[in-house]
Amino acid sequence: MKHIKACPNPQNSLIEQYELPGSYTDCFTTTLDLEVSHQQFVEAFYTSWLFKLERWFLTFTVLKPSSDEQARELALGQINKFSAWRVENRAEDQILMCDFQGKTRSFLMVESPKLKDSTNGKVKTYLYFGTAIVPTAKSRAGKPQLSLFFKGLLLIHRTYAKALLKAARDRLIRLN
Repeated sequence: MKHIKACPNPQNSLIEQYELPGSYTDCFTTTLDLEVSHQQFVEAFYTSWLFKLERWFLTFTVLKPSSDEQARELALGQINKFSAWRVENRAEDQILMCDFQGKTRSFLMVESPKLKDSTNGKVKTYLYFGTAIVPTAKSRAGKPQLSLFFKGLLLIHRTYAKALLKAARDRLIRLN
């Protein structure tokens, strides 16, 4: 996954509000030498082969089915619920999704494709995918912290998050 890099949450991103004591946030980025809209990114992310596996799993475990058409409608802003998530907030270049239990957030953002590489004049699009996990437990001192369940999943989560962004990246390249 050489094209996927960890990065700080972008300034003015919808996920910044979750950078709180006891919570967890991450963000990964990749760059494409293509012009990609936010709608294209959202649709490619939720219809990638890897995310389709997650959608299939959610259909049978928590009874939250979804379709490629619903992913397209989500990307276009026509629906605000998709499988196990609901839109918490959206802007022209980003979307923040909240899981049905309110414990995690997913964030997708496209940085303006108007930026050009000065060496070759090509358009570059920067894609971001991030996660926030809100604290659901308290430390002995009474401070908010992640539950043991979420702490245990973090290593797997980081690898999976990179794989999801790579799958979306690969899909966008194939479609263009």
